[in-house]
Amino acid sequence: MMRIAIRMIMGDSLKFAGLLVGLTFAAMLITQQASIFMGYVQRMSSFIDDTPHADVFVMDPEVEYTEDPKPMRDTMLQRVRGIEGVAWAVPMYRSGLLVQGAGGRQVFSNVIGVDDATLLGAPVDMVEGDVERLRESDSVIVDFSAAKGDLAVVLPDGSKRPLQVGDQLSINDRFARVVGVCKTKEAFYWAPVIYTTYGRALTYAPPQRKLLTYVLVGVASKSQIPEVAARIHDLTGMAARTRGDFSKLTTWYTLIKTGILVNFGMTVALGFVIGLLVCGQTFFNFIVDNTRYFGALKALGLSNWRLMRMIAMQVLVVGCLGFGLGAGFAALSGGMMKSVGVGFYMPWQLLVGAGVGVLGICLVAAALPTIRVMRLEPAVVFKS
Repeated sequence: MMRIAIRMIMGDSLKFAGLLVGLTFAAMLITQQASIFMGYVQRMSSFIDDTPHADVFVMDPEVEYTEDPKPMRDTMLQRVRGIEGVAWAVPMYRSGLLVQGAGGRQVFSNVIGVDDATLLGAPVDMVEGDVERLRESDSVIVDFSAAKGDLAVVLPDGSKRPLQVGDQLSINDRFARVVGVCKTKEAFYWAPVIYTTYGRALTYAPPQRKLLTYVLVGVASKSQIPEVAARIHDLTGMAARTRGDFSKLTTWYTLIKTGILVNFGMTVALGFVIGLLVCGQTFFNFIVDNTRYFGALKALGLSNWRLMRMIAMQVLVVGCLGFGLGAGFAALSGGMMKSVGVGFYMPWQLLVGAGVGVLGICLVAAALPTIRVMRLEPAVVFKS
């Protein structure tokens, strides 16, 4: 009977093609947009991922996300170092400053100052140069994307070449020399990233009373990280956030404040609606057109349960084919999107969720026609 069910659904090539196209488009839209959303969610905490040394980030309590620097007094560093459970604590400066590249173009960039003595907080993935060279005078390290993009060197003939070790920059009208190029994770709030030492970053920054952006804290026992973070907060009044807490704070702020959650949510919902309407209408027409055959099967003694299983098999075949094609097209488009900088991340959990969603569309769309079959009288086969 299952073979008959498959032959019935595929026998009407026009309706089968309509079902397949509708479900493929719906599956592609759902999977593609959800993958782009996941890709951008990954980028929201890129700064935290690029600072793997820190177990706890100490910051002003009013900081809402990573791109919201609210500096503290320098004395906060010594207060944190004196708290029980803190293995080490180092300062970090992070703020946006105006950087002029070798070609004369001015770009607003994130300047990060790491601890002069230990260089904790410096980039870990170097493309060119060495992190230790940050100890040299006027030295900076530039991220790879900026080196070949906004901060690229403009040659006399108008062409560009990537920024290299030995090139010069001007940060807030102060001289800087490139000693390395690093790779950083792509960020949601994109801006060139430039690393230097904490002391040098303070000379680049505009004069102000407070300049300490974060205190990076290492905890000797990883199991005590939440306890030490709570102790820092109680004794200093500052926010002490673990890596996970800081990442969640940034992600939720970005999702709510930028409207990205609503925009992608509406697009995914539109994919479900399109799939439901196309699939539902086509399934209904398929059942109506095959009423005689279902009636004949009933007249031959098939129970409603067997007929429901046949329809379920038809739904499963069409749903799996539509989802497979849609997910495949989404993956192909995702590869092209990533090459031009669009966030795209398709984990297996997303594929499972999208597959369940597409099958759910098919089941809901087939519900009304199935009820019609259940109520069908076998005598319909004898009507002219």
